[in-house]
Amino acid sequence: MRRMRLKSLQIKGFKSFANETILNFNEDVIGVVGPNGSGKSNIVDAFRWVLGEQKSKELRLENMSDIIFNGTKTKKEAGTATVSLVFDNDKGVLPSEYNTVSISRTLYRSGESEYKLNNVTCRLKDINTLFLDTGIGSNSYAIIALGMVDDILADKDNARRRMFEQAAGVSKYKIRKRETLSKLKSATEDLNRVEDLLFEIDGNLKSLEKQAKRTQKYLDLKAEYKELSIKHAVFSIQELKNKYKGINEQLTRDQDIYRANDAALYKKEAQLQKEKQSNIAVETSLSNQQKKVNDLVYQIRTRENDKGLLSQSLSFKKQTKEQTLLNLKANEEEQSTLAEHVASLAQRVSIEVASESVLTKTLEASKQNYDKVKLEYNAAKSTFDATQRIKQDYERQMFDIEKMIAISTNSVENGNREISYIKENLSNKASDYEAAKKEIGQHDAVYSAKERELQMLLETEENRKANLQSLESGRDQKQDELNIINRNIDSKQNEHDLLKSMIDSMEGFPESIKFLHDHWRKDIPFLSDVMDVQEAYKASIELLLEPYLNHYVVASPAEAIQAISLLKKSQKGKVNFFILDQVKPSPTSSPAIPGLVSALDVIKCNPDHMPLAKALLHDWYIFDGDIESLDRAELGVNIMSTYGTFIKAGYTMSGGSVGLFEGKKIGRKQNLEKLASFLEDHQAQKMRIAQQLEKMKEDILKVKAENHVQSIEAARKSLQLIEQERIKYRLQIESFDQLTKESELKSLTISKQIKELSIKIVESEKQFEVLKSKIGELEQVSE
Repeated sequence: MRRMRLKSLQIKGFKSFANETILNFNEDVIGVVGPNGSGKSNIVDAFRWVLGEQKSKELRLENMSDIIFNGTKTKKEAGTATVSLVFDNDKGVLPSEYNTVSISRTLYRSGESEYKLNNVTCRLKDINTLFLDTGIGSNSYAIIALGMVDDILADKDNARRRMFEQAAGVSKYKIRKRETLSKLKSATEDLNRVEDLLFEIDGNLKSLEKQAKRTQKYLDLKAEYKELSIKHAVFSIQELKNKYKGINEQLTRDQDIYRANDAALYKKEAQLQKEKQSNIAVETSLSNQQKKVNDLVYQIRTRENDKGLLSQSLSFKKQTKEQTLLNLKANEEEQSTLAEHVASLAQRVSIEVASESVLTKTLEASKQNYDKVKLEYNAAKSTFDATQRIKQDYERQMFDIEKMIAISTNSVENGNREISYIKENLSNKASDYEAAKKEIGQHDAVYSAKERELQMLLETEENRKANLQSLESGRDQKQDELNIINRNIDSKQNEHDLLKSMIDSMEGFPESIKFLHDHWRKDIPFLSDVMDVQEAYKASIELLLEPYLNHYVVASPAEAIQAISLLKKSQKGKVNFFILDQVKPSPTSSPAIPGLVSALDVIKCNPDHMPLAKALLHDWYIFDGDIESLDRAELGVNIMSTYGTFIKAGYTMSGGSVGLFEGKKIGRKQNLEKLASFLEDHQAQKMRIAQQLEKMKEDILKVKAENHVQSIEAARKSLQLIEQERIKYRLQIESFDQLTKESELKSLTISKQIKELSIKIVESEKQFEVLKSKIGELEQVSE
């Protein structure tokens, strides 16, 4: 009897084992002794725990987390609890290629648990499977804990029976039986659910068809929306063009208004010059008035001086009066003295009276002479006054002429200054004009280049959009292709997996065939595997060959005898065989019957199996119709329906509805190969389309990244700025031309006025000289 040996037990952080503790089992008998509370029972709990014990009560704990060392006053609590068992497997008891097998279990304070087999993370199920045939486990009687002996003796919960079953090796078969029954129950439930799933899939297919129609409708609406969006964009562009045209027209009108305002400004400036000229006359008059005012002020000041002089004279006269009074007193004193002289004077008066008569005569004669002279004087004065009036008239005319000459001279000077100003203004603006012409030439060249650049950008953007639209259309098409392929792959993959699962699990085959499949040759095919039937006729052929589909097809009786002997020895039931070398030859082909299809024409198989197929199907025909139309078909041959709903052979007939899985059993391996080939081809196609789709997506991202909208906007803004500059310089040029024309016209007008004024000044100077000579003559006459 093969045995395995326990080599060691390693404990760390488990219950009372704070430090790492290793127990070596090198001898046949090992004993662990110690006082109560030293942890002997914890060693047994460690064995049970590492082997997968899940119940905390079996380990004498309230919670499983209490298994970790909780610490003491002198020692810190542990973070994990780890137990490891090492077995010597040199006898090969355990199904492992290693001579030493170690299992370990670790529990963390976070609640996570970890199992390892030879330091490789594994499942608890793997450990249970490893020790299934050894009698070792968490609930095995190879490990007896406290209370288990009492349970065995008292036969609590059939404990004694479980111990005997474990000792006899029966428990592992019960476990396998329980697992097998569980699998069978699960498989039965899965089979029961398959029809539900198929029903749901059928319903989902209808829903998917509706969704596909909706998707197609969505795509149609999307295409229509795209077309309408393009039309809307065209209309929007047209509307914007109309707005742009209106704005340009408004700009032209505003420019015309600007030019008109500019011309009006020049007119206003000309009018201002005229006003300035009129102001010059007013200024001259004002100057004359100022002179008069100055004269009046001078006269006022003179009168004030005279007033001062008169005041001084008055004070002087007052002084004189006082002096006179003083003198009067003196004179009164002298009067007495003078009275003395009166007498002498009276004598002299008489003398003078005599002389007075003489003088009176002389006076009368002088008076007559005086009157005569006075008359002459009055006549001369009248002549002089007339001469003075003529002279004053001449002087007034001379003053008017001088005034007119001064005004004309001033106007001529102003005109010359105006002409000089106009010439200087034109000269100053000529450089601006030339600069504007040069700038507008440069701007025209830049504008043309920018316009070409914008046109290229627009064409590039249109090409990019067309390319992007083409790429997106191709991407959508490829995505649709990929979705279709994915649906096909998913559908075929599910069918492949289901079919492979049925083949691997020998679904639908009896226990005897499953036994032979596991313990006999696996290269011997069944009848269902040697024939490949066209998909449309599988249900009908399977209905016909249903009794024979599970028959083995062997080359000779020896192979069949070998299998039968194995089944007999193992008591596993019966199996049927087709023996190829004993199949009698059949007619090479079935006669053609109108309206019927020969069963041999819808199958394919190897040449070795063709005789067997002919033996089974050479006199069978397939009728493409329902049972109601059977009376119109040929009734002298064996007939089966295309859909497998009825079969007629001789004087018998059977039929009914077709199950969901009928037609799926025959040719399963060929169908599996076809599905595998289909999946392989479609996977390659999927990868190819996926790569193409990825490349298209990358191309789309690149094309999207190459967006020229900002460049186009920048170019348009640059064009607008250049156009504004061009308009500005064009306006400057037009303004200069307008100014030149107006200045030339103004200069001609001023020159004409200057010429007329010059002629008038010359004539006025001549008149002035004539008047001056006349005044000289008058002055000579007056003298």
